[in-house]
Amino acid sequence: MSRNTRKKFKSNSQESVRMFKSNLLEPLSKVHYTVPLFLFIPVILYCLYRCLNAGLWWWEYLVTFIIGLVVWTLTEYIMHRYVFHCELPGEIGKRLHFIIHGVHHDYPSDRLRLVMPPSLSIPLAIGFYYFFRFIIPLSYFWCFFAAFLIGYLVYDIGHYAMHHFNFKSGIFKRIKQHHMLHHYQQPEKGYGVSSPLWDHILGSVFDKAQSVKTDLPRGIRK
Repeated sequence: MSRNTRKKFKSNSQESVRMFKSNLLEPLSKVHYTVPLFLFIPVILYCLYRCLNAGLWWWEYLVTFIIGLVVWTLTEYIMHRYVFHCELPGEIGKRLHFIIHGVHHDYPSDRLRLVMPPSLSIPLAIGFYYFFRFIIPLSYFWCFFAAFLIGYLVYDIGHYAMHHFNFKSGIFKRIKQHHMLHHYQQPEKGYGVSSPLWDHILGSVFDKAQSVKTDLPRGIRK
């Protein structure tokens, strides 16, 4: 592990650091972790209602649903690796990176910046809606998009849980350990949050030789 990685600033405070001078923009960067549930569960239920009237065979529903989940995991990975971790040059680039994702790495326990705020999640959802609606036949679209949004909710709420819940054993503890390694040891690896699948496929798995147990927060060390 490089010295620069080890010396990066980390605060375990659950309080939110101020990001904007504007009193209008600052609240838009914060959100309670339950808000995505209230926003997107009704949308998911509507999509499921529409897909049940699509007249597909049961196996078509199953395959389409699985594809929707898998596409979400790939979307999550691509956004985390190539958008959230993209550091543009110059002071403006540094500022943009801090706003988009750097603040989360500096303050990983910030309780109001662990799920995506509606100011970002709603425009993204609308964009993905029209993108997938354009390329997927309508008979398959609603099932696909319901699964895609379910994948998003699992990611968003699961991300909060990884930072604030102490899992004693099982798959959730392993997923949390994977994410904590990304935060506290090798931020250039382990971009999958809800699943390490694409890290293995696309070659961003952790270098075990650089892993140091004592760098991880208490309660999640192997």
